[in-house]
Amino acid sequence: MPFATAKDGTEIFYKDWGSGPVVFFSHGWPLDADMWDQQMVFLAEQGYRVIAHDRRGFGRSGQPWSGYDYDTFADDIGTILDTLDVFDVTLVGFSMGGGDVARYISRSGGKRVTKACLTSAVTPYFIKADDNPDGVELQVFDGIRDGLRKDRPQFLLDFNPVFYGAPDAVSEGIQAQMSQIAFMASLKATLDCVGAFSQTDFRPDLAAFTMPTLIIHGDNDQVVPIATSGQAAHAAIPHSVFKVYEGAPHALTFTEQERYNADLLEFLQN
Repeated sequence: MPFATAKDGTEIFYKDWGSGPVVFFSHGWPLDADMWDQQMVFLAEQGYRVIAHDRRGFGRSGQPWSGYDYDTFADDIGTILDTLDVFDVTLVGFSMGGGDVARYISRSGGKRVTKACLTSAVTPYFIKADDNPDGVELQVFDGIRDGLRKDRPQFLLDFNPVFYGAPDAVSEGIQAQMSQIAFMASLKATLDCVGAFSQTDFRPDLAAFTMPTLIIHGDNDQVVPIATSGQAAHAAIPHSVFKVYEGAPHALTFTEQERYNADLLEFLQN
């Protein structure tokens, strides 16, 4: 399996399929690169080179004790892009992965990037604060961490209906596969990333989005509410294209797969 070695020695797994213009995918919490398989196969068949990694602590990547912050996540992505020496890359981030995209673009000055897509993303700022009064209360994230510490498998299984919007929104097979992926992750990484994606302020990072940007969000997202995420990101990136999926939940890459794939392909082609 291909790995890139991060600055601290952590081995970061990645997939690299197809040939053509490069699309790099960053996954959501607590999943790994496999969440993107349907998009990756679709785009590779359309003539694109698709790359996706397992964030440190998740999937097949190493599970260090530390390094679960967005500067490190961005540097890990940079290590892969530098290792493969790819240019004119479209970065696509889902949920927590949207923060990866934002921090990499700002931290690298947009190096190697030609387009960006934020999907159900946590950008620009998730948590409630004095200057973000419509954000989510800290107690919600404290409750997530408490649930993970007490009984991670059951907590994650109970999360499925919220993630997909309804118990039967996707097949039992998809739910079982994604749950198994989540169970593979380091508990330390799973816990630390709750703090990272909830409390990192990406508002300064969005100023670096000078490239064409697509924002996709469901208006029935019960995990990352659209008003303080998709809508706010669109306001912060005035030239962005904002597509609202009516009635769609957080996991719209699964529930709205055909529409999402088509929108992503159109964005890449234009």
